[in-house]
Amino acid sequence: MIHVFKTSVKSEKQVSLVGAFLNILLPYEAWNFDLEDTDRILRVETVDLMPETVITILNSQGFECNELE
Repeated sequence: MIHVFKTSVKSEKQVSLVGAFLNILLPYEAWNFDLEDTDRILRVETVDLMPETVITILNSQGFECNELE
């Protein structure tokens, strides 16, 4: 399943910061950011991840994050 999130991540530097946490806390999940999109999309491909986990990770780093329907 692919979860899509709208974020406030704006730069590659911020992606690296958040990515370090995503890689540690979600080691088996594939993820990527689309900073070209106006919603600065984060896509996470997973089997059983709860979207709230991703939202909590980004929020704890000071970024906004909401799952898109």
